[in-house]
Amino acid sequence: MSNVSLKNLCKSYDKTKTIINNINLEIADKEFIVLVGASGCGKSTILRMIAGLEDITSGEILIGNNVVNHVHPKDRDIAFVFQSYALYPHMSVYDNIAFGLKMRKTDKNTIDKKVREVAQVLNLDQLLNRKPKELSGGQRQRVALGRAMVRNPKVFLMDEPLSNLDAKLRVQMRAEIKKLHKRLDTTFIYVTHDQTEALTMGDRIVVLDKGIIQQVDTPQKIYSYPANTFVAGFIGQMNFINAKVNENGLMLGEVFVPLKEELLVKLLNHNEIIVGIRPENMSYGDIEFSAEVEISEMLGSEKIAYFDFAGAKCSAKLSGDYEIGTEIKLHISQENMLFFDKETGKNLLDY
Repeated sequence: MSNVSLKNLCKSYDKTKTIINNINLEIADKEFIVLVGASGCGKSTILRMIAGLEDITSGEILIGNNVVNHVHPKDRDIAFVFQSYALYPHMSVYDNIAFGLKMRKTDKNTIDKKVREVAQVLNLDQLLNRKPKELSGGQRQRVALGRAMVRNPKVFLMDEPLSNLDAKLRVQMRAEIKKLHKRLDTTFIYVTHDQTEALTMGDRIVVLDKGIIQQVDTPQKIYSYPANTFVAGFIGQMNFINAKVNENGLMLGEVFVPLKEELLVKLLNHNEIIVGIRPENMSYGDIEFSAEVEISEMLGSEKIAYFDFAGAKCSAKLSGDYEIGTEIKLHISQENMLFFDKETGKNLLDY
């Protein structure tokens, strides 16, 4: 079993600066889970604690139902793929992949067999005699993956492994890593600050802020039903608009939005709330309003138009050609809105 459990996990420095604040997380056997958050949120620290490269202040880490708090990193049966690849520049691709097996005194025939099997899976079989400096960024990353794969670990830990690659190569490597996960059929814990990587790769996403888990769920639920304004704004774009609640519905500036009775009952005890609307949902609905385009950005077949609405800076994904200064018609409805507490940022509806 390669399930991982984090129980009341804390990390602080000098008993004053808390990096990880009482994290509890259950990662299932063979799951691909993504830790995502801004720089400094603690995601890489969590990964390093699981690997044993960082001491924990309190709490427990279990791998395969065994507490590993005091187990040496080499005995935890995990593999770590670093952002910087961490390849030995003087060694060939073959020797880089074989390094971990050689350290474990594996016999030469077994090493050769495993290295060549892994190289074939990763399309490195023609590059085994090259040095890292002779490889592209994507090839170096595949060598780093191969060095991890060759040991058949219980758990793969990946710390922003694609951040050094260009945009096109990142897309290709995302697909390769997902295929690799299915092929190896083991647990992957993946750290990134890139929301696209999180949404496209993870079975579940863990959104972190300041060392605290904000939400854990599937990519679809994280995107469609964020737990609070932080998650809503971090995963995808979101327009946040202050709204006033009355007995009939909402006032977004001068625009009135009627609400269904069951929803109105839930919101009536709040005088003011924050309404969240995704840019792609500013073109659908029975409530129309006008806005003047302040900035326009081309995104292939779509354009992003930026404008003021109800005192908020908003954006909408639109088709067609809209120049700066153009007046556009936009449409919204209750069905495409999210509702957040103005003080706490918490989603006001239970999904």
